[in-house]
Amino acid sequence: MKTPDFFNTVPSITLYDPLAKVLGATEDGLLTYTYEDVVKLAGHSCPTVAGAYLMVMKGLNALYKDEIPVRGAIKVHLKGKLGDGVIGVISNIASMITGATDISGFHGLAGNFDRRNLLNYEADIAGEIALERIDTQRKVILSYDPSCVIPDSRMGPLLSQIASGSADEETRNLFAELWQDRVRRILIDSRDDVRLLHCRIS
Repeated sequence: MKTPDFFNTVPSITLYDPLAKVLGATEDGLLTYTYEDVVKLAGHSCPTVAGAYLMVMKGLNALYKDEIPVRGAIKVHLKGKLGDGVIGVISNIASMITGATDISGFHGLAGNFDRRNLLNYEADIAGEIALERIDTQRKVILSYDPSCVIPDSRMGPLLSQIASGSADEETRNLFAELWQDRVRRILIDSRDDVRLLHCRIS
C-alpha cells in the first residue's frame, strides 16, 4: 500500500487500554494509532478525516497532558446528529481511537471494561466534539474549521472533469495531488493554528 509521504510525519496517538493488557492483546496494554490507521478505517483521506484525527489528538493531549490517555475511560460527545453530514465519519474515528461506543460496543468483562454508552450524539456543546475523562470529569471541547486552509484554485475545474467522466489520467492524478496537499497543510503546516482548531477545557 503506497500512501502520500506526509502520512508518516503526522504524530501518532498512544493510549493505554487495560482490556488489551488483561487479555494479552499487547504485553504492556499500549495501543498506538496513526493517521494511516484512520484513513484505512474511513477508506479515504480528506479534511474531515484529518480534522477528526486532529481533534481527538489535541483533545487527549489537553486532557491528559504528560499522562498516557486511558482507552475505554473517555466519553465522546458529538454536537451533530448521527446520519447528518460527516458526523458518522468523525464518530467512527473518535470511537476507534478512544474505545468509546454507543450501544454497539463491548459489554464488559466481569463488570469491567464496558465500552457502551460512552459515545453520545446531539450533545449540548459549543463545538463539534467534546472528550471527557470519566475519572476526573474534565472535559475538552473542540471546534474545527478547515476553511482557513484554502484549496488550490485548480481543484474545482478538475473535479468537474472527473465528475463528468471527461478527465484523463493526468487530470485525475493532479487532482489527487492537490487534494492530498491540502490535507497535508491541515495536518502538518496548520495543525497548531487556532483558526483551524480551537480547544477549550470545560
